[in-house]
Formats: sequence, C-alpha cells, structure tokens
Amino acid sequence: MSPAREREVAPPKGAARPPGGREVLTGDDIQRALKRIAHEILEGNKGPDDLVLLGIPTRGVPLAHRLAAAVAGVEGAEVPTGSLDITMYRDDLRSQPTRAPEPMKVPAGGVDGKVVVLVDDVLYSGRTVRAALDSLADLGRPASVRLAVLVDRGHRELPIRADYVGKNLPTSRTERVMVRLHEADGAEGVWIA
Repeated sequence: MSPAREREVAPPKGAARPPGGREVLTGDDIQRALKRIAHEILEGNKGPDDLVLLGIPTRGVPLAHRLAAAVAGVEGAEVPTGSLDITMYRDDLRSQPTRAPEPMKVPAGGVDGKVVVLVDDVLYSGRTVRAALDSLADLGRPASVRLAVLVDRGHRELPIRADYVGKNLPTSRTERVMVRLHEADGAEGVWIA
C-alpha cells in the first residue's frame, strides 16, 4: 500500500469511532502535551503547594485528573482536583434554556487562598471560561486563577487567554475542533473538520 493511500482500520469492538476530519493530535501527543503543561504549572507555582485543579465539564474534568496524575508523577504530591458546574453562568441560556446542570465537585480544602488552575479542552470565544470564573467566584476567593487548555483555536470574543496551552491551532470560524478522550468518548485524539 502506498503511503499516499491510508487504509481505514476499524476500531476495536466496543470502542468509539473517531470523528471525521484531519487528526491534529494523537493520544500520545495529548499525553506529551499534558506532561509539558504539568511541568509548566509546577514551574510557575514553584511546586505543588496550594494548587487546585478544576476541570470544566465535560472533557476538562478528565484532563484535570490527568494533569493531577502528571504532577504526582513529577513531584510525588497529590493535587486536589474537582469539577466546576458552569451551567447557570452561561450567557446563552436565553437562546438555549434547557441545559442539565453538570456535576460539581469541589476539593475538601476549598479554593480560598489557593492557586486554582481551570482546565478545559478547547479555548475558543472565551465565554465558557468567563462562565467558569463567575462560578468559581461563588465558591470562594482563590489567591490566583490560571487557565490550562489542551487546544487554543483562537477567535476570542472576550479578553481571555490561556496560561498553559497544549497546542495552538489556528482555525477558521467555519472549522470544527473535536477533542475525544477515552474517559468520555472511548477514542483519543484531536481532529479538525
């Protein structure tokens, strides 16, 4: 078979089929990006002390847990991890009012005085992060808030930027970026279509 023609391989039985489009990150690429982000978080915070990782559902939650595992692998210290419900803080509730609340799990130590790292899969307009910041403000007062994303695709509508980025992926507004994680989707990778 020529390198120009790739054969389509069926996924294992029970596994989800990856979405169509061009694959821009493989599962191994995602793991390398998360390890790099974990090192950058530790360097920026000068260690794991007072860190809290909060994932933004859906795919930000497993990414936060993977980052916590990467930090534990480097420092040998557990980082409190949780998830943040942003449902009622979204600015599109008028146009899409029926949304089920997402699970919220705040670490036992809370967020007051902590360095909170919000974790999400794709940064696009910035509106999801704004909703997360509003939700976080109702939980307490962190010492600082950082943002870690797997993919930054540009096209910001609000003045929000990520502190830690796995991959900058320039896109057009008409393109879709699809992140798939084993924990949520049964497949692993990032595709653009």
